[in-house]
Amino acid sequence: MGVTKSELFNPQQNEMAQIAKVLAHPARVAILQYISRQDACICGDLVEETGLAQATISQHLSEIKKIGLLKGNFQGKNLCYCIDKERWEAIHDLFESFFTRIGQQCC
Repeated sequence: MGVTKSELFNPQQNEMAQIAKVLAHPARVAILQYISRQDACICGDLVEETGLAQATISQHLSEIKKIGLLKGNFQGKNLCYCIDKERWEAIHDLFESFFTRIGQQCC
């Protein structure tokens, strides 16, 4: 969608579309699933876990960070990531409200 068209939609619609676009890539879904299963922040495990190159992982992490789903901190020379639980819940609530609003008298 062109930048000039986004103003036709409300902020919630634009946010949902941006989130959906990030989540539409299977590598990003796999990355989020892996990180969400960990008890602590993860650093270098993603390359081994996914089989993707470090540069590719970094690109995907950058896209996921744009929607606020990841928090990161440095541990030594490594940047370690974990899920931002507050943002995770906010996205969950946003999509849950979208999926539960379908009318009961639909064809």
